[in-house]
Amino acid sequence: MSLRKHSASLVVLVSAPSGAGKTSLVRELMQRDGSLKMGISHTTRPLRGKERDGHDYYFVSREEFVAMRERGEFLESAQVFGYFYGTSRPMIEALTSDGSDIILEIDTQGAAQLRASGFADTSVFILPPALDSLANRLTGRASDAKSVIDGRLAEARREMSQYKDYDYVLVNEDFEAAVCALGDVIRAERYRTKKMEIKRHALLRSLTEGAEI
Repeated sequence: MSLRKHSASLVVLVSAPSGAGKTSLVRELMQRDGSLKMGISHTTRPLRGKERDGHDYYFVSREEFVAMRERGEFLESAQVFGYFYGTSRPMIEALTSDGSDIILEIDTQGAAQLRASGFADTSVFILPPALDSLANRLTGRASDAKSVIDGRLAEARREMSQYKDYDYVLVNEDFEAAVCALGDVIRAERYRTKKMEIKRHALLRSLTEGAEI
């Protein structure tokens, strides 16, 4: 995509099965790394618990979502458990216009679309330490019916089988260790040659100009 071809910004996709602790990990990392920005998805599902519009998701009606999609406003969109989710192109353009690094919490369908388009710089899949711990986390939410939880567990197995499609795999067994590992991935990706050639172009040119190869 032309939006990303010569961008100094880093776009990191983070996926995980429901209940693996993805959101908690990302939120904690953002508290520690003030240079990171969150790419907030649009969704047609209702608010859950203490969620806030514009903070956790942009909550829109099904009609509004479909209209946005038809206008080509989404970089990717997918239907998950009967609800639509999508990443807004104008939002990402605004976030990356100044070279800021962003994280996108995204389902496996959306991540596959963005990887195929060459949009993402890197991708991370978060795994739970065991299936039992995943079931316990989902049950502990107390906001979903048993049938919904059973459906999410079945979907989780399908999603976890796709971990090989991602650049990095982290196991959220120890929260502190997982936060640090996710931070390590992002810090390393910031120093990839292709990014440094954009960010420090003048320096690299001054240091290498006239060199005989």
